[in-house]
Amino acid sequence: MLPLSPSLLPSLAAACLYAAATFYQGNCLRHGAKANKRLLVTLGILAVITHAASLFTHLMTPAGLELDFFSAASLIAVAVIAVTLVACARIPVENLLLLYPLGALTVLLSEFAPPGTVQVINEQPGILAHILLSILAYGMFTIAVFQALLLSLQNHQLKHKHPKGLIKNFPPLQTMESLLFGFLWAGWTLLSLSLISGWLFLGNLFAQHLVHKTLLACLAWIVFSVLLWGRHHLGWRGHKAIRWTFAGFCLLMLAYFGSKLVREYILHI
Repeated sequence: MLPLSPSLLPSLAAACLYAAATFYQGNCLRHGAKANKRLLVTLGILAVITHAASLFTHLMTPAGLELDFFSAASLIAVAVIAVTLVACARIPVENLLLLYPLGALTVLLSEFAPPGTVQVINEQPGILAHILLSILAYGMFTIAVFQALLLSLQNHQLKHKHPKGLIKNFPPLQTMESLLFGFLWAGWTLLSLSLISGWLFLGNLFAQHLVHKTLLACLAWIVFSVLLWGRHHLGWRGHKAIRWTFAGFCLLMLAYFGSKLVREYILHI
């Protein structure tokens, strides 16, 4: 009998906690009731703790940091959910806890999906800081995209004058837009720091194995920069802001996950 993986139990526990929180929130929405924020956050904190424990055993090896495709997705998911839980203490973003299914999916994939071909990262602190900043930037933009989706749904239902379900518990439209641009500013700042740290510590950002990721990340930075400039100087809002947010996020997703998927599962490098 093969020994159980040390990450199996925390992975299953995290998935169950995420599932319980998702079921509770979905049941409340179905009945038009407002979910208990304290219960949702408590379930989320427990899920994040067990998720992080599972990730630690996946990522930390004697040779260094092993960041394969699914472990990276899991790391970003837990970072996004953790940031959202922290934000819940100060601003009304508990509706973003619809991210819980993402946590359940990624923790199970990192546990059971076959690993790709990935190099172990055993680098200097500067490069590790670059990796961390990249993950945090992607996580912050992920929150912004979910906020943009909710804002789009809110816009649609208000336009057709039949707000119901989740929308009834949303903050006012102006508050939702302010939250979206707050997340975008935070993500843009982290992405800027990520690109700067990469330029300082990676030596050649346009090496063969990095060029696609670098170009797409720079294009995403330009898209988000234009969006934030348009918001400040031209008052961009509504559907225009949502479309630009989706465009920048798609570029960023291709920069990280697209190149990583191709390298690990197609080219095997």
